[in-house]
Formats: sequence, C-alpha cells, structure tokens
Amino acid sequence: METEFTQVDFGPLKQFLDNDDITDISYSNSGQVWLKSLSQGVYRAQNTGINNTLMEKIAFQCANSMGKSFNMANPFLDAESAELRMNFVHDSIARNGIAVLIRKTPAKIRLQKEKIIAEDYIRLNIHDFLLKCVEGHCNIIVSGETGSGKTEFVKYLAAHTKENEKLITIEDTLELHLDRIFPHRDIVAMKTNNIASYSDVLVTCMRQNPRWILLSEVRSAEAVMAVRNSISSGHNILSTIHADKAESIPSRMYSLLETNIDIEQFLKTIHRYVQLGVHIKGYYSQRYKRFHREVSEVVEFYVTDNNEAKYKILYKKTPDGKESIANPSSYLIGYLESQGVIVPNDILVREEFTEVKNSGNEVVDNSFIVDNSGQNVGSISASQIAATNRLNQMNYQSEVNKNMNYFSNQMNNQVSNTYVANQVNPQPVNITSINNGI
Repeated sequence: METEFTQVDFGPLKQFLDNDDITDISYSNSGQVWLKSLSQGVYRAQNTGINNTLMEKIAFQCANSMGKSFNMANPFLDAESAELRMNFVHDSIARNGIAVLIRKTPAKIRLQKEKIIAEDYIRLNIHDFLLKCVEGHCNIIVSGETGSGKTEFVKYLAAHTKENEKLITIEDTLELHLDRIFPHRDIVAMKTNNIASYSDVLVTCMRQNPRWILLSEVRSAEAVMAVRNSISSGHNILSTIHADKAESIPSRMYSLLETNIDIEQFLKTIHRYVQLGVHIKGYYSQRYKRFHREVSEVVEFYVTDNNEAKYKILYKKTPDGKESIANPSSYLIGYLESQGVIVPNDILVREEFTEVKNSGNEVVDNSFIVDNSGQNVGSISASQIAATNRLNQMNYQSEVNKNMNYFSNQMNNQVSNTYVANQVNPQPVNITSINNGI
C-alpha cells in the first residue's frame, strides 16, 4: 500500500506533508485548510491553492489504490499508509464541500530528552522518575485531549523499555510504528479490524509471550476489557485514553464499558494494577508565544491495606504555572522494589532545614522544600510537613516560654522574700546564689 500511495498526486498539499512540524491537515468548507503543528498549534493556512477539485482527485486516487469506491453510495473513505492516515467525507454528506482529515504518523521518536527538558515539556526529576517506573515495569496510562501528544509520549516511554523485552502493539489504526523504529528488537505490530477484534488479537497476543503490551488508545469497551485482562494476567501495558485529568482515568475507563460490571470492583482492579496515570496538556502559551505541550499531572493509583481504592497526586502544574510535588507512597516504592528497582522514599521531594539568625541573634526556622534537581518548589504533602514542623517549633517555643515564665516567677518570689527579710535585717542580696538555687 505504501508504494501505491506514493503515486498519489498531492499537489500543493505536499509542502505540508513534507514539513515535520505539521502533524495534522484539515480541509473543509470548500477551501479552508487548517494545520496543527508542534510549534504553533492549530492555525489556518492562507492562499494554499487547495480546493474541492484537488481533494476529490486525491480521494479517488486513494480509493482506486485500495480497490474501494468513493461516491454517494460509499460516502466515507478511510485510507491508511505507513505514515499517513486519511479520512474523506463525500460532499453528498458534507454539504458545504468534501471534508478531509490527514494525520501524519511518522516512524520516529519525536521527543528527545534534552529538547523536552529545555522546552519545559517535563521536569527533569519527573522525567527520570517515570523512566525508573518503566524500568520497574509499572503499568502507565497517558491521558489528554485530542492532539495533545499522548501517543508520542507513550512511544517515548516504550523506547526506554529494555532491549531484551518483547513488545506487542495492538492498534486499530497504525500510529506507534515501534517495529520500524527499532527493527532490531523483538516487536510484533498487530492491527485489529472487522475480522480480528481486540479480544481476538489479545488472546493471540498472550500466546506470543510479550513482556509489554502497547494499546495505542483505550476508546471502546473492548479496549477497556483488553487492558483489564492484560494487567490482571501479569503483563505490563502502556496506553492512552481521552480524559480531562490523570486522576479521572479509572472512572473514564468505567464509563466506556457497556456492561453492568460492579463499579467498585472494577475501580479496585484498575487502582491495583495500573500504577501511574500521566496527563499531557497542549495549549497556546502566552509565556512561550507558541503552542506548548507539557506533562501537567502524574498520579499514583493504589489499593490500601484496608482494600480501599485511592490515588495520590505526585506532580501537578496548574494553568498559572504553580507546581506541587509529593513523594510516591510505600505501595509504589514496594512494587518497584519487587521488580528489582530500588528508589529512595524521597525520590521526588525532600525538606531541608537551615539555621538563620535574626537581628536578635535568635535561631529562626527556615525550612524549605526542594526536589532532587535542587529547585525550591511547593508541595501539597511537603508543605504540610513543613507546617507541622513549624507547629512543633511553635509548641516547643511555647513550652520554653512557659518554663521561663515559671522560673522568672520563682526568682522574683525569692528576690521579693529576700527583700522583705532585708527590711527587718538588711543583708546584701547574692543574685548568683539565687540563680544557683533555681
């Protein structure tokens, strides 16, 4: 199919197909061309020379290459090559002219560590922590809106799995291309269709004995059950899902189900076997003056000793740029240890105390929260720790003040008694002896 698609004459569209910065091309409304790029987000291209006639010609060429029809009787056409995904809607349905969406799915890892750190895509310590979790075979689901870069981040995480670990990708439309990116590795790329469902492919997948199963996206009840069955059978998964935040991933998965499975039991299963949820956010940044993508949330899921499904926000970045950070629970630390990966309890954040003397030469509590990159950050849990320490310091100071008041009163009483006695029989008062007596 790839060879046949090279014969398609894309005309003025080719300039956008050859531009690595552009990820999506949308054509609609008899001449409008909208582009989605890595640097600028979504914007309209002007004076492109692209019109309905060109788009219909491309649609017919793709249909002929695939042996399909595109007309009033067959108004929808999906065409897929190794690095392109195209969807056409005939003008008998799209009444303001043929509608086309072209998505580019290149066989490359777009994300590079130095670049994403420099562009504030992800904090260094969060980056290193997530790679440690991949090394420790954590099940990770990446959430976000359409076009936020979920699949790209999953590809980046998958690129850091061990060389000798077998990967199987299961997709309904090919996007990951890990078999082409890493041709030397043991990777099987499986594609579902109207003959082989997710369930069918998953059964075969299990017999292939993979270490990792990668689902390009969880967007159906069948995919949800595939995830649940994969993780409960001891395989590790990396996948994506549409959700508004990472903590909503389990409930979002439940909402996709079409059966009356007990919600509490289902959520416990997800919290027990999916260790981490990561949320990717894409938006136009006033600060950077460009379209900006970032890891805005990392959440740990776990089930307590009391069999309660819980989550813990390990990292969160709010729209105003404020960040909060907390260490993983003992459950995740223990899981990583069971996988042979030892991490310190304070891998993400620690509290430091420095003595600073004020003008009265008194020691003042100058606690602050730092992460392992050495940056001073705010933290939900860490700030609570700091507050507790300050409260303890205040309580301690209060006790000291009480004792000082008590001793001061005792000394005043003794001085007063001595003064009264001296009125009868004056004697020099020895303050040193009084202090020693106290």
